[in-house]
Amino acid sequence: MKEKLTIIKVGGKIVEEEDSLRRLLRDFAAIEGHKVLVHGGGRSATQFATRLGIESQMVNGRRITDAAMLEVVTMVYGGLVNKHIVACLQAAGVNALGLTGADMNVIRSHKRPVKDVDYGFVGDVDAVDAGALSTLVRAGVVPVMVPLTHDGKGQLLNTNADTIAGETAKALAAEFDVTLIYCFEKKGVLRDAEDDNSAIPHLDETAFRQYVADGTIQGGMIPKLENAFNALHAGVSRVIITQATAIDGQSGTIIER
Repeated sequence: MKEKLTIIKVGGKIVEEEDSLRRLLRDFAAIEGHKVLVHGGGRSATQFATRLGIESQMVNGRRITDAAMLEVVTMVYGGLVNKHIVACLQAAGVNALGLTGADMNVIRSHKRPVKDVDYGFVGDVDAVDAGALSTLVRAGVVPVMVPLTHDGKGQLLNTNADTIAGETAKALAAEFDVTLIYCFEKKGVLRDAEDDNSAIPHLDETAFRQYVADGTIQGGMIPKLENAFNALHAGVSRVIITQATAIDGQSGTIIER
């Protein structure tokens, strides 16, 4: 029987606001067994870029990462945000270790090819070293993973945090019974975007397609759910989308095969 592993992905204003971050990290520390935390920090990166006089460009919610912006996201994600989270987890008794994809070569990627949009130094994941991560996890270390990867040739690449979480979960599913939890400001996938209490408790792929067809599920939630089903097909046991205050896995939208 596989050991249980919980992977939590957190982003948005939860990471940027101290009160919400500390509550999340307290709840994360209380999760029993093996665990991994994946975080973003896009709003902080945008704020720092503005202070440095660097314009932030977004296309369909994705950041254009030129050379100057890559320096900003590396400093913010890999430095300020990550090390603050690691320090807070250490204070909570969690032996955390901050990791970019370049550290221990845990995530290798390639620069996204230019098609309709040139995203710059943005990476699409090629491989996750499940062996290296498993060794850390079984040694009692809690990886705190940053949305930065590398191409193996010395180039760091900005990589979507949801993708980091999903690809890490898929790679570790061979070793562990993995639960992947995406947490954000809402209580789950909502039937009614105006009603925070309308979270869909369970969602399979057939229902997902129906909700997309009738417009119930739309926008950025569609790729998030597509990533969730891809993770299930790759061996992840369950995916949960829930509020950051409910990462115990007992509420939110549970994604099932």
